[in-house]
Amino acid sequence: MTIFSRVVAGSLLALACGALQSGAVELKVGRDVLERTLKQQLFGSATGRYYLKGSPQTPCSVYAEDPQLHFADGRIVVLLKTHAWLGTAVRGMCLGIALSPTAEVSVAPDGEGESIGFRDARVEHISDQRELNFVLTPFLSHKIPSGMKVNAADLLRNALAGSTATSGYKVTLDQLKIRSMQIENDALVVEADGSLSVK
Repeated sequence: MTIFSRVVAGSLLALACGALQSGAVELKVGRDVLERTLKQQLFGSATGRYYLKGSPQTPCSVYAEDPQLHFADGRIVVLLKTHAWLGTAVRGMCLGIALSPTAEVSVAPDGEGESIGFRDARVEHISDQRELNFVLTPFLSHKIPSGMKVNAADLLRNALAGSTATSGYKVTLDQLKIRSMQIENDALVVEADGSLSVK
């Protein structure tokens, strides 16, 4: 179970007693939890790299690493180290140029049904070279947000599966629907309607 799922499960379980009648819950997810989740889901390979184009086996590729996440102006901002080998593959080598700019991508949090995701991806900054920006912008603006989505209901159901052994009660999540998400201070605040059963 990921750190994110433990935090989500713990927070909703703590709110369960008050939420059983009203059905509404508010969950605050800290910035550091989102950063760890991003690293686990997209940068969890042995090398810690997320390939935007190509793979470790292709000579010409683009990848990002070492994501650092913060909040700004109601958006989630991710600072990434990018490495690009652009050109033509010849005999296992990339003939072209090698670039290593630091990029900044921002996304707006979005909730649909049971899932926490992202929308409105923007590349805030790559470099001062217009040509480089032209090449890397499509990769960065589409790959990062589309690659990360969390089904909050599935995580909660998995976390609650062992509730009988720990509490003596069987707690199950019947439904969850995210209503809204917004950033407040150093946390992502998720408002959702849900129902739990305790047996």
